[in-house]
Amino acid sequence: MKLIQKDIDKWGEGNITLMPEEPEDMWHAYNLISEGDSVRSSTIRKVQSESSTGSSTSNRVRTTLTITVENIDFDTQACMLRLKGRNIEENQYVKMGAYHTLDLELNRKFCLRKHEWDSVSIERVELACDPAKSADVAAVIMQEGLANVCLITSSMTIVRAKIDVNIPRKRKGFVQQHEKGLSKFYDQVMQAILRHIDFEVVKCILIASPGFVRDQFYEYMFQMAVKTDNKVLLDNKSKFMLIHASSGFKHSLREVLQDPAVISKMSDTKAAGEVKALENFYTTLQCEPAKAFYGKKHVEAANESQAIETLLISDKLFRCNDVKLRKEYISLVDSVREAGGDVKIFSSMHISGEQLEQLTGIAAILRFPMPELEDSDDEEES
Repeated sequence: MKLIQKDIDKWGEGNITLMPEEPEDMWHAYNLISEGDSVRSSTIRKVQSESSTGSSTSNRVRTTLTITVENIDFDTQACMLRLKGRNIEENQYVKMGAYHTLDLELNRKFCLRKHEWDSVSIERVELACDPAKSADVAAVIMQEGLANVCLITSSMTIVRAKIDVNIPRKRKGFVQQHEKGLSKFYDQVMQAILRHIDFEVVKCILIASPGFVRDQFYEYMFQMAVKTDNKVLLDNKSKFMLIHASSGFKHSLREVLQDPAVISKMSDTKAAGEVKALENFYTTLQCEPAKAFYGKKHVEAANESQAIETLLISDKLFRCNDVKLRKEYISLVDSVREAGGDVKIFSSMHISGEQLEQLTGIAAILRFPMPELEDSDDEEES
C-alpha cells in the first residue's frame, strides 16, 4: 500500500489517500473502511445521452465520486472490495444522494475520510504501508494426489494453488501407471511453487505431509532442478523445510505452524508471533487457569486491575457495526498498551485468527493470577 497523502486534525478527523499495490492491500482497506466513512475514488458510470435528432445513446464514462459507505463487500478469492452508498458531492453524471457502487482496484488511489481516526486504524495504515512488515513464509501442504500451495502473509493465509491429481493405486501390473501419475503430480506442484512463490521475498518454504510424500517430492524437485539447471530452486534450497502434517488439506497448516522447529525458523514473522501467543495462551489456560481468560467481560475485569500482560484480539471485532462496541474494544487496546501490556491483533483470515474466534475473539494472558474471576464465573453458574 502506498501512502499518498495524510491530513488529520488534532481531534482525529480527516482524510488519508492510499493506493493499493498488491492483493493483500485490499484486505487492509477492508479493515480500514467502516460504515459511515466517506470514500472518494474514480469509477465507471453508464450515462444516457440524447442527440439533436432525439435518439438516445448509452456511454460509459470515467468519473470521480464521493460516497458515504453503507455496505462493504469483500471478495477474498478475487481480493476485490466493493463499496455501496449515496453520492455526497455534486457530479455532472450522478445526482446528489443517488446510490452508487465503488469498486476499489489495484493501482488506483482512493481517499478515505473518517470522523475519528482511532489508534487501531492509524496502526493499520502504518502496517499496510510498511513493506518490511509483510510476512515472508510459504507452505506446501500435501498428501498423495493433493497439494495446497499457500502464502502466509501478515494478515491471512492465501491458497495460491490447489493441485488435485488422480494417481492409480500401486498394485500388481499397475506400478508403472502409479509412478507416472506420481511424477505428473510432483511436476504440477513444482510448477505451482515456481509460479506462485516469490523467492526474493519468501524466507522460508514449508513442505508438509503425512508419511514420506514430502521427502519423495523434495527429492524429485531437486533432481529436476539439477537436470534442467533451475537456478531459482538450486539457489534457494536452504529455504525449504520438511515437516510432518496429518493431511494435505489447508486446515493441517494449523498444526504445522505450531511445530517448535517451524516457530524458531520463522520467528521474525508476524504470523509466527500470533501462533506463539495463542500457544502460550492455551498452555497458561491448562497449567495456570487463573492467569488466562477469554471473553469480553473477563478481559475487561482483568484490565481494570492492570493485570494484562498480553491481549489477543481479532480484527473482526473492530469491524462491528455497533460504533459504541467498537469504541470499547479500541479503548481496551489503548488501555492495555498504556499499562505496558502487549497487544496482538489477529487477522480473522489467518489460521490462528480462526482459532481465536472460537474463543469469542478476545483473550488475555495475565501478569498475576486472578482466581476471583474464576470464582465470579462459578457464582453465576450456581
